[in-house]
Amino acid sequence: MTPPISRSSPTPSLNAISIIVDDMTETLTFYRACGLEFPEDAGAPHAETTAAGGFRILFDTAASVATFDPDWRPATGGQRISLAFECAAPAEVDARYQALTAAGHVGHLTPFDAVWGQRYATVSDPNGNTVDFYAALP
Repeated sequence: MTPPISRSSPTPSLNAISIIVDDMTETLTFYRACGLEFPEDAGAPHAETTAAGGFRILFDTAASVATFDPDWRPATGGQRISLAFECAAPAEVDARYQALTAAGHVGHLTPFDAVWGQRYATVSDPNGNTVDFYAALP
């Protein structure tokens, strides 16, 4: 676990996002395929990684959250969160999409050239959250 940041300012600093998952093994397999790195022994009930720039992504199992928040209930209907991964080149967007869908993950938006100047694709993670891949078009 990452130690708290020493801060002299009374203003909170957003430094992590926590995602509640059903199956930690499936989730870590998916996000490793997206390019995130986790310790080899990472697993339930909690796992985390530090992304580029120092931002942390935390995963906790639903069973774990229920142990300290008795009123917690799973969200229903639609995606509640979407993560976006910047790729080095448009071909990497297509390659990530192909690799993840070939591994059995649900493709949400097939790769396309967006009007805002990016190659863009979306895949659903094992928990139903959408994960975007994008790269600037030449």
